[in-house]
Amino acid sequence: MAEIVTQDATLHAEIDGDGEPVSVLAHGLTNSCHELAQLTPFLPGKKVRFCFRGHGHSSVPDSGYRFSDFAGDLDAVAREYDATRAIGTSLGAGAICNLLTREPDRFERLVFLLPAGLDLPFELKDRFLETAEILETKPKEEAIDAIMANPDRIEEYTQAPWLRDLSRAMWEDVNPIGVARAIREIVEEYPVPDREMLRAVNAPVFIICMQGDPIHPAVIGEILADVMPNAELRVFPGTDELVDAIPELIQRANEFLV
Repeated sequence: MAEIVTQDATLHAEIDGDGEPVSVLAHGLTNSCHELAQLTPFLPGKKVRFCFRGHGHSSVPDSGYRFSDFAGDLDAVAREYDATRAIGTSLGAGAICNLLTREPDRFERLVFLLPAGLDLPFELKDRFLETAEILETKPKEEAIDAIMANPDRIEEYTQAPWLRDLSRAMWEDVNPIGVARAIREIVEEYPVPDREMLRAVNAPVFIICMQGDPIHPAVIGEILADVMPNAELRVFPGTDELVDAIPELIQRANEFLV
């Protein structure tokens, strides 16, 4: 474990493996550096997992939870470890894209797992703001119980029961105040001001998406694959198909990142 100190945050990081390549892994909104921990042992080289500001074990600034702030966290960690690859899921993918609008050649290879936003309106704003209010007003365990009992989540868990235990494990790392602050700021903006800015990114990018996911709509991956000149896109019909393909995707990501 390590800490990276920036001008306005202290970021918790954990390292898996060693050697080349060096990849930085950026997690999704509400999650932590543990989100992809089970996958990193199967990927090549050194993997640097970190918690964004307000998440997991990182510090909780009073403000500064815009995509540019999360992109700054990502950049600070990547520079600390000389990472040449970046892997992002959901918010993490958005932070990477935000950084790429300013530094299109920042990374040599990119992997996006379920990217959640681009330059499109955030359609589930009310749901996330409700989550923020729960985190701000209830004790942590009560808040997690209330979030898990959301009717939309219950429906998701009915369709894919294994998601319940996974979601519960992710929420155990939640920093209620930090995540609530992050939600309230992040839902008010887009990861990038204009998708066309990403046409300047020449690095190969591997994009993994799924149909029917309201938080991570497949159209985001399709747009990214259209504007990024060296993109490889995989779109799965649903959760079960994506889960079944995990061994194949790990093998492809392993080959891709080298």
